[in-house]
Amino acid sequence: MSARLTPLELMTKLISFPTVSRDTNLPLVDWVEGYLSDHGITAHRYYHPDQLKAALFAHVGPEVEGAVVLSGHTDVVPVDGQPWDTDPFVVTQVDGKYFGRGTCDMKGYDALAIWALVEAHHAGVTTPMQLALSFDEEIGCLGAPPMIEAMQGVVPKGGPVIVGEPSMMKAVTGHKGGQGFDTHVIGFEVHSSLLNTGVSAILEGARIIDFANHRNAENFAATPSPLAAMFDPPCTTWHVGQVEGGTAHNITAKSCRFSMDFRAVPGDDTTALKEAYLSHVAEIERGMQAIRPETRVEVDIRFDVPPLQPETDGVAEGLVRAITGDNAGHVVSYGTEAGQFQAAGYSAVVCGPGDIAQAHQPNEFITVAQFEAGHAFMRDLVARLA
Repeated sequence: MSARLTPLELMTKLISFPTVSRDTNLPLVDWVEGYLSDHGITAHRYYHPDQLKAALFAHVGPEVEGAVVLSGHTDVVPVDGQPWDTDPFVVTQVDGKYFGRGTCDMKGYDALAIWALVEAHHAGVTTPMQLALSFDEEIGCLGAPPMIEAMQGVVPKGGPVIVGEPSMMKAVTGHKGGQGFDTHVIGFEVHSSLLNTGVSAILEGARIIDFANHRNAENFAATPSPLAAMFDPPCTTWHVGQVEGGTAHNITAKSCRFSMDFRAVPGDDTTALKEAYLSHVAEIERGMQAIRPETRVEVDIRFDVPPLQPETDGVAEGLVRAITGDNAGHVVSYGTEAGQFQAAGYSAVVCGPGDIAQAHQPNEFITVAQFEAGHAFMRDLVARLA
């Protein structure tokens, strides 16, 4: 049987795998599966259809339902073009901080979760524990839903889920959800002096994009609900971050591409929000086709992340509060996999070490104090389950 690694040793190993979302995560998954196997723990995989990525999940303790699920993701964002002072894939300790890509978001938590799973196994816990490590979280929380589905019937259904996104070890019970719509406007090219005989994909795309301005103005002017008022900003927001299109300054654009995204406060009807956008797109498309029938607008859903709804007497929330002593209310405007677990019938909460302000940044770090706070949390959790 191999040695039981410390959380720092585990984090150092995980960060040595450059699991940027565009690349494979299989070397990391292979290593984690082997490490768990060395300790007598059987892990299971769910593969991405291209077979280049996999989620990993495992169960320790009695083969009964109600396990505490420790949920994290294995992918990280790129470091391309960022001015790092250290090697981003080597953990470097300086001035009370651990630097490295993923120290904060979220291989630090993954390391703590793996440590806790092994400790729980050796302690012979009477309440089971599960580990769930996903892929493609950073490009839209795409890997968790099929992983959650794959877990059913392979391991007993879990109970409370602790999603370890950086929250400074506070119990986050609500977050915004969101959807992203890859939108491609296909126009008809003519010389710009005859633009009335063609269809400019860019000008028509601008009409579609203006939907975001109108919706944001309405939402910011409205009185927020008590739940929405907890968020910053206190309403659902619409956003377009990139626009691409056109051939030359004197040709009506044949193509225009952008992604229209919204972040919805819990309680807003995300289906209605989607339908409102698609209805607006259809209206613009009808106007285009009245000029040139061959023009069109194509829309594909890039991501769909449900909000995390605060639960009444939530089991996951109660467990985290009992360990941390944190009784304040916390919500965040970013999305996580917690909403996806909740939608699948689990009780879910977000709680992990580190500050979200450090996520995705050059010289990403987690403080030694926060990492140790996460370790103390896991020690307490294992003791409770034992």
